[in-house]
Amino acid sequence: MMIEDKSLRVGAAHSPSGGVTFAAPAHPVGAATFDGRTERGAGASDGGNTEDFLVGAHRLRVTRLTLTRFRGYRQTRIETDARSVVLSGPNGAGKTNLLEAVSFLVPGRGLRQARLSDVVLAAPGANGRDEATQNGTSTWAVAARLDTPTGRVDLGTGFDGDGQGVERRVVRIDGEGVRSQAALSEHFSALWLTPQMDRLFIDGADARRRFLDRLVFGFDPAHVGRTNAYRHAVRERAKLLKDGVGDAHWLNALEETIARRAVAIAAARQEMAHRLDQQCRRGRPPFPVARVDLNGSVERWLEDKPALTVEDHLRRILRDSRPFDARHGGAGGGRKDIVLPHRADLVVHHAVKGHRADMCSTGEQKMLLTGLILAGARMLAAERGVAPVLLLDEVAAHLDENHRVALFAAVAEAGGQAWFTGTDPTLFAPLGEDAHFYRVENAQLTKMN
Repeated sequence: MMIEDKSLRVGAAHSPSGGVTFAAPAHPVGAATFDGRTERGAGASDGGNTEDFLVGAHRLRVTRLTLTRFRGYRQTRIETDARSVVLSGPNGAGKTNLLEAVSFLVPGRGLRQARLSDVVLAAPGANGRDEATQNGTSTWAVAARLDTPTGRVDLGTGFDGDGQGVERRVVRIDGEGVRSQAALSEHFSALWLTPQMDRLFIDGADARRRFLDRLVFGFDPAHVGRTNAYRHAVRERAKLLKDGVGDAHWLNALEETIARRAVAIAAARQEMAHRLDQQCRRGRPPFPVARVDLNGSVERWLEDKPALTVEDHLRRILRDSRPFDARHGGAGGGRKDIVLPHRADLVVHHAVKGHRADMCSTGEQKMLLTGLILAGARMLAAERGVAPVLLLDEVAAHLDENHRVALFAAVAEAGGQAWFTGTDPTLFAPLGEDAHFYRVENAQLTKMN
């Protein structure tokens, strides 16, 4: 069954200036709008009946996903229910693009860490122009209908490019615009595992911080705003010092922001790392038990000092290090014993062998990482009462049958909806009727069961 609807069109209108106004003209069944809603008509499914929703009252699930001008998809819709989703097909067919679309329902840049403008469909239209460009602007949209413990929620997000290099992400919840994408975390949470993450333990600390921050977002949506404000203040301070602007009042204000945000960020990450470590101890074979810790100065200071004391200490360090930082950049006077939140690292060890994760074999690293993702899902489910959606890209490809069966069992135990991709659908046969199977080829989907 082909589910790509050629009649779909984006419902966002454009103002004379080229910005998206969300006036949303009348549109046919399934047209994606930035407000997250899709119009219903004859034959349109609501993604599940009332009985289904009540049975899965503590499960978060995507029941409708609509993509418009997103990567290789012009306009496509998937409707599902509480069951998991398996997307199979050849490499390059567009499977991961669908997972990426779901990942944009949480704050951030999605599972590929892409620039918003890079996600726009690049395909010539009938007039020879890039059909992702309307009135000089580039747009894409992802709309999703969710079943949540508190009821149905429509999320919409998209890109409104002005053609001048300014990127703006638009978010609407139940048709209402919101100022910050952080609001998405109040309704949806997702964790993902992709082949690119296989290097998580051996690449730089930035990816590991993002991994931990995604877990924090699931509990505390305000963490997004704190991390953004912190990074902005660090950059502004560095620029002022480099440019020789010695405005003490301005620097004091920036360092006040850095100190307050740094302590809040470190405290949230520290608590999350502790919870994750405790959950990892409850892991089951064949996934090895991981030990999780944070390597950061602010985190270390918070272990035995009140938050206000740590803030004062950090402010003094920043003030005293201005001359050094002006000459050499950075924050903290070049002291190697000071690791601020933008340099902190998530440290993972193989609990049984005692080895740091980056010293383990490639196979052990993959199993440790899979175990971390599953532990994070269990933790979110246990402490929030709602399991996150899992996006698992090519996870079964390099597992033997026993490990695959164990993975599927662990995913089921976590309690959330899962979206799998793979080239061979037979690898997912143990899921049986517990999953929707789709064939993906050339950005077209065919229902297989």
